[in-house]
Amino acid sequence: MAWKFHLPQTKTSQNTGHGESVQCAHQDGPSDPIAALKNHLRINAITPDEHLFSWSHPTSKKCCPLSKRELTNRINKLAEQSNLPNLKGHSLHIGGTLEYLLQGVPFDVIQAQGRWAGNAFSLYLRKHATILAPYLQASPALEPFTRYTQPPIR
Repeated sequence: MAWKFHLPQTKTSQNTGHGESVQCAHQDGPSDPIAALKNHLRINAITPDEHLFSWSHPTSKKCCPLSKRELTNRINKLAEQSNLPNLKGHSLHIGGTLEYLLQGVPFDVIQAQGRWAGNAFSLYLRKHATILAPYLQASPALEPFTRYTQPPIR
């Protein structure tokens, strides 16, 4: 099952006035976006005239649109409670992309889904040993995938 919804404004569309349509699909495991979205809607009881990613403020009990600052603060609190390093918003984008690569999703599909511009992701890919390891072996396990993820030899 896949869900598609329209975001009136995103980082990459803020000057266009058109927003973007995004989609998500069921994933196995605890990071399933459909289960997370359903849980969010259940916990926050959002009405149709409120922002999709609104949350119930603990003091005022009013629904507030989720800001980057609030999201980052919450993620950092959870990371601290779990003894994880402080995460930046961009780290989540990169981490999600790496997760899809580890699942074998082709780079061009991930690039379109994540709205990665140009070859920006290849800079992060070169730094990630878990992703690079299969390509560095004597007999690469993912040879057909290599042409999507490795930068051209100059």
